[in-house]
Amino acid sequence: MRQKWLLIIFGPSLAFLGVSLFVMIFLPHPVPKRATPGQRLYLANCATCHGANGQGSWRAVIFLMRPGNLADPRVLAPLTDEYLLRLIREGGAPLGKPGMPAFGFHLSDAQIQELVVHLRTLPAQAEAGRAAPR
Repeated sequence: MRQKWLLIIFGPSLAFLGVSLFVMIFLPHPVPKRATPGQRLYLANCATCHGANGQGSWRAVIFLMRPGNLADPRVLAPLTDEYLLRLIREGGAPLGKPGMPAFGFHLSDAQIQELVVHLRTLPAQAEAGRAAPR
């Protein structure tokens, strides 16, 4: 009889916990209504691994991935737009970065270009966030 009560009490809690973990890990980041097209593409396709601000995501850590810090100007500045376009379109395997998936089948070249333009703004946004008074 006691086991039945434990199941009644803890069963819904465990189910809620499981669903919450599933939602946190597998659902994409929310996209603000005033987001630019490039920001929308980034949040829908890249933020799962790179984080909403480009500094990495806890989701990637769970799966033992270490995506690059896109908010660090030392990482992004030396990379050309053509390199970033190819990296996003073809994935990282041809360029020696095997963890990066290819998005050329999902995104058009114009969308990938918008994404690159947004990537270039991430270091400035991170710097503005650090300079803002708390």
